[in-house]
Amino acid sequence: MEVNPPKQEHLLALKVMRLTKPTLFTNIPVTCEEKDLPGDLFNQLMRDDPSTVNGAEILMLGEMLTLPQNFGNIFLGETFSSYISVHNDSNQVVKDILVKADLQTSSQRLNLSASNAAVAELKPDCCIDDVIHHEVKEIGTHILVCAVSYTTQSGEKMYFRKFFKFQVLKPLDVKTKFYNAETDEVFLEAQIQNITTSPMFMEKVSLEPSIMYNVAELNSVNQAGECVSTFGSRAYLQPMDTRQYLYCLKPKKEFSEKAGIIKGVTVIGKLDIVWKTNLGERGRLQTSQLQRMAPGYGDVRLSLEAIPDTVNLEEPFHITCKITNCSSERTMDLVLEMCNTNSIHWCGISGRQLGKLHPSSSLCLALTLLSSVQGLQSVSGLRLTDTFLKRTYEYDDIAQVCVVSSAIKVES
Repeated sequence: MEVNPPKQEHLLALKVMRLTKPTLFTNIPVTCEEKDLPGDLFNQLMRDDPSTVNGAEILMLGEMLTLPQNFGNIFLGETFSSYISVHNDSNQVVKDILVKADLQTSSQRLNLSASNAAVAELKPDCCIDDVIHHEVKEIGTHILVCAVSYTTQSGEKMYFRKFFKFQVLKPLDVKTKFYNAETDEVFLEAQIQNITTSPMFMEKVSLEPSIMYNVAELNSVNQAGECVSTFGSRAYLQPMDTRQYLYCLKPKKEFSEKAGIIKGVTVIGKLDIVWKTNLGERGRLQTSQLQRMAPGYGDVRLSLEAIPDTVNLEEPFHITCKITNCSSERTMDLVLEMCNTNSIHWCGISGRQLGKLHPSSSLCLALTLLSSVQGLQSVSGLRLTDTFLKRTYEYDDIAQVCVVSSAIKVES
């Protein structure tokens, strides 16, 4: 009968430990009122406890640190650090030691070893130490593969591996909403939720715009000449809390003048989020390129360049309209008609020729009108007809204007 030889024990021992920062020690306070039977006994015990804070013994949070007792959670965007130690447990010198550390994810295999050179020899009771770092960029299962190869004194080549499996979790839930303004501005609302079990310090949330836009953050207010965050002085995000950030993107001048180009832009930019947890562990996430639904303006776009906020009843006021040929290849011959509504009356000649408008070009038009009804009134009743295709474009509810009695002075 054939007997399998016993498995040979290795001369080297491999230890792998995750490097994390300690946590603040928490104790459970036990106290009672002075009229109770224990009297001041419990309070005195807490005052004598070295883990409590003088004057704040009943608070659970102390000043002492606790070393990590388990592997802990790893979140996307954080830096995974690990300590690798190879120790010579034998009484002989081991030669040509090579330690290799790879991180296997669902999509790739990364070499994390600081050096790929072999150590010439390792004496008894000595060790080889290495610390590896990796910024986690994928969620899901990760496997740390540590392989050790060496040569014994007798010249025999030995090899062994160890596997360490861990999960990478998602720390934040990011949702975005886009609002397309008539002035080609785009407003982005980003909702960021902390889906971890510990609070976060939000160090930075910024928007990196695409090449066609400039961005303005709308997350602060000016108080006494100083910018103050709308979230207050404490930028902490508690577990499961959500915070909303707002940004305004304006097309750069060289692109805003080209209506056909800016109309079809869908890529807006990407969010850059930096946070800190516990004792300052830093995490960072950058979203993929955010995309909006391109607004459908049709062949002809009409937008308002200037309009007063408040006007007097039955007194003429002026507005400036911008008409843009959004077609990239067709010239239009436009006719403007102005139709009165129950409250808005146009001043001027209706049905006048505006002339030819070439592709991707614009013209500005000054118009006069008045309102016969007080209150918030909608500017409506403009019609543009392309005589080449006999096609009419209707524009209603272009803007709103507040109409007040002429006895009230309107500030210009």
